[in-house]
Amino acid sequence: MKQLYFISVFFLLFACNKKETQQSHASTDSIKIVDSINALRTKINDSIRNRNHFELMTGTHTFTHSEISGKGSVVFKKVEENNDEYEISGEIKSGKNYAKIQGSGIRVSSKHLNFSGEISQSIQNNDNGKMYIRKGTKTFLSKDGGKTWRLQDMVNSSGFVDYIDIKLK
Repeated sequence: MKQLYFISVFFLLFACNKKETQQSHASTDSIKIVDSINALRTKINDSIRNRNHFELMTGTHTFTHSEISGKGSVVFKKVEENNDEYEISGEIKSGKNYAKIQGSGIRVSSKHLNFSGEISQSIQNNDNGKMYIRKGTKTFLSKDGGKTWRLQDMVNSSGFVDYIDIKLK
């Protein structure tokens, strides 16, 4: 009887150990699988986030205002290497009339550029040259495939429409 008791205890010890080994091995495998999936997702997300979705706009371009004769210039500099974000600065001046643009822009579609910053102007025909400043996020829209971008906040402080355009070279 004692032999039967020892054999059953011996059998139970080995049977329990094998099950525990199999369970920990399975959990280790699932952890490795989850880690490899997460690494792959991170790689895909980084490649999407870091590539340009639209053609480059870097360089010096033409800056015009409907109430100012002549042309000015505006410079687009990339903020990050593989992104659609730019630092934007430029001005146009003719006599006492001038307009300045300073801020950053993100191209969000083939037709839309969101500009965040300041566009200031002083036009003698509007309130005797009183300074008017557009602040915050404004949209530039292109209807010709990205060659000309027009500010959509067109009404100035005098209630008249200003056409502020950026023409890419």
